Amino acid sequence: MEDLNMNNPSQDNSNITTAYGYNGEPGLSIKVVTYIIIGIGLPLTLVAICALYSLVRKDHVAPIYIINLLFSDLVQLCCIIVEVERPKNFTIYIVFFHTYIYCLFASIGFMVCIALERYLVVACPLWYHFKRTIKISVLVCVVVWVYPVICLLILLFWHYKTAEIVSIFFLLLPLPLLIFFLGGTLRALSASISVPSDEKRRIVGMLVLVLLIYMLLFLPTVILYLAKGLSIYDTLNSLFPVFLRLSPLADLVLYIFMKKGTIDKLLASVCCCRMDSNETSSSAV
Repeated sequence: MEDLNMNNPSQDNSNITTAYGYNGEPGLSIKVVTYIIIGIGLPLTLVAICALYSLVRKDHVAPIYIINLLFSDLVQLCCIIVEVERPKNFTIYIVFFHTYIYCLFASIGFMVCIALERYLVVACPLWYHFKRTIKISVLVCVVVWVYPVICLLILLFWHYKTAEIVSIFFLLLPLPLLIFFLGGTLRALSASISVPSDEKRRIVGMLVLVLLIYMLLFLPTVILYLAKGLSIYDTLNSLFPVFLRLSPLADLVLYIFMKKGTIDKLLASVCCCRMDSNETSSSAV
């Protein structure tokens, strides 16, 4: 991410250092935003992880994916701290840089897992009821944590252009999956009678949120790749990484969707507003 030309760090460090501004002082506004993200994100993420851990039980495995997502966000925030502090030891910087990229790919994987799990609740309720176990969820989490290793190896040892194409592929791959899960869930909800209405609203809200987080915060990196060579590249290269740093804060909203109560009232009010609007339009016609 942010400029993944790191096939041979010992021989071509300039692209990596430029990516995070190691050789150049980042803008004051970007530094202020980064400090705010770290100050808010670190304590809230720790609180959310502890709260979700108490929800994990035999019949409620959904928080496991969100816990892993928030843990990857926690590591990202720690890596951002190192970037802001700008260590003089370049080896330390490189280690944290690769760790940051690793956790970014892992967070994308867990977003897909969250969307898949919510889709199965509605589309395959009987199968999900009998097959969902903590053991299976933990196994899936292990696979997701291993998957970014493959991505990093490709970025480190393949030719830069090839690695760039592979990076774009891995970034775009979750998009059709997330759209499919959302569309499939909406279709299945119309025929589902076993899922309570408040749970339906929470499921749809979570899927929409995951898709929005992915499209607004991760896909701009693809635009950054495609903008190379253009006059606006330098501007985008300093702006788009901030989007990635906002993802830990956006992921915290997923925790709210796991808690019953306030979010149910909010989603219910939104649905009521839509129904009232539709009824007003119908009466006007």
